[in-house]
Amino acid sequence: MKAVLNDVVLAEAPTADLVRIEGNWYFPPAALTPGAFTETPTGYTCSWKGDAQYYTLAADGHELVDGAWAYPNLPQSAVTRVGTDFAGWVAFDRRVAVVDS
Repeated sequence: MKAVLNDVVLAEAPTADLVRIEGNWYFPPAALTPGAFTETPTGYTCSWKGDAQYYTLAADGHELVDGAWAYPNLPQSAVTRVGTDFAGWVAFDRRVAVVDS
């Protein structure tokens, strides 16, 4: 799978390496394109995943503010619920195409 914005690949990994949660594919940090993500101060707290970290995405001279997010400090109950530790894994806004590679 890969996450693409303006024909720029922001993340790419085999489907087996991803986690699907609530309709979103979460990519492991090693799958991310270096330099394409900048942390933003946007705050959000999920009732079961905890505090999110949002990112502005840079692609082909354009930016998508808060176009991706991760949960860097998951509670153990979230890891148990999903069946794997996805702390720091990144999911994308619907404006980013997540497609088969």
